[in-house]
Amino acid sequence: MSELLYKDDFNGARDRLTRWWNGKDIGRPPMLLTGPRPEPAEDIPVMPEPEGWIYRNSTIDFDYRVNLALRKCVNTHYLAEAMPNVSPDLGPDCLALYLGCSGKESDENIWFEPCIDDPENAVFELDSGNFYWDFTLRLAAEQVRLGKGKFLTSFPDLIEGLDTLAAMRDTQKLLVDLIERPQWVHDSVAKITEQYFVAYDRLYDLIKDDRGGSHFWAWAPGRMSKLQCDLSAMISPDMFSEFMVPVLTEMSERLDYCMYHWDGPGALVHHDHILSIPGISMVQWTPGAGAEDMMDRCWWPYYHKTLEAGKKLILTDFRGEENLHAFKKEFGPEFRNFMIRMELDDPDRAADILKIVSDD
Repeated sequence: MSELLYKDDFNGARDRLTRWWNGKDIGRPPMLLTGPRPEPAEDIPVMPEPEGWIYRNSTIDFDYRVNLALRKCVNTHYLAEAMPNVSPDLGPDCLALYLGCSGKESDENIWFEPCIDDPENAVFELDSGNFYWDFTLRLAAEQVRLGKGKFLTSFPDLIEGLDTLAAMRDTQKLLVDLIERPQWVHDSVAKITEQYFVAYDRLYDLIKDDRGGSHFWAWAPGRMSKLQCDLSAMISPDMFSEFMVPVLTEMSERLDYCMYHWDGPGALVHHDHILSIPGISMVQWTPGAGAEDMMDRCWWPYYHKTLEAGKKLILTDFRGEENLHAFKKEFGPEFRNFMIRMELDDPDRAADILKIVSDD
């Protein structure tokens, strides 16, 4: 594939990421660096915002979503291993929409109306006539077509397992189900896993690049995704082991590369179980609202333990050159197994950032 209009060194970045994902040393951590362009990379006319538009990932107007995608990358420099990308995302847990939930939109968020009132008659099937699934496929295909030679199309935030079941059933009701009808929960998450891959496989065939690579937060040279279980903050390690470890194990075995979105202090108790899953390639720690930020030293023991278990780490809101120096000193050679995303006020700082993180 030729270089991308919005990405210098696109092929070189893919080469470096391919080596890194496969355990090779690239002399530094992969750096997902972005910064503002003083002038747009190209002039994309702005469509008027349609009446009733309230949410950035809305389904209210297909043409406007296409226009938003075309304009997403034009004002940003994508440096080092950062990739220009757009997504046909409809909000967190798109899979629940595809399986029967309806979305409710507000200015900055979307939530889903549960669709399972009667557990014993619940249906888990991706219907080809589902509005949200059809919208995603049409939008992804248009993004791929219009983005050729310019940007990549990423996966929507499908989500899986207990989080998807919670969206469909209602979180409080599901917490009761875990105790009163555990076999139904097991059967349901198994069905959700199968439907996840119906959606994933269709989308992967649509959006993969010429190397068979795919993008979710970062590019990887194959089938990659992000897995999670935010509900884990509400359940014990034993329940996580029973209900989610088998799901995550199976799903990660059906992917080439995957990261685990580990969210909030309430999920810390599941660290050992997460690290026990061979197919999880990388962990993304998100401290959550009100907790110390991800650079804080209080999290460093968890980072050390994660790296010692053979996992990579992605930190997606990293700030401060002084923190880069501190991490490099603390983690030594293992610093190269981090992936770090930083937004720069001045893209000209990228060269200095790369010098800091590179081997001496």
